[in-house]
Amino acid sequence: MAAFLLWLILLVICWPLAILFLVLYPLIWLLLLPFRILGFAVEGAFGIVRGLFLLPGRLLR
Repeated sequence: MAAFLLWLILLVICWPLAILFLVLYPLIWLLLLPFRILGFAVEGAFGIVRGLFLLPGRLLR
């Protein structure tokens, strides 16, 4: 919602820049998508490693 309100303010202040942002936003999102997927994979791998290190403590409780 905040991004939409900021876009509306940009539309009032400088409408050509707002239209350019509206066109380029999906392209930028597509370019950044592989990095987001890589982030999920790395987060999952770190979760597995954290679980392996914390497993002995959980078993002793």
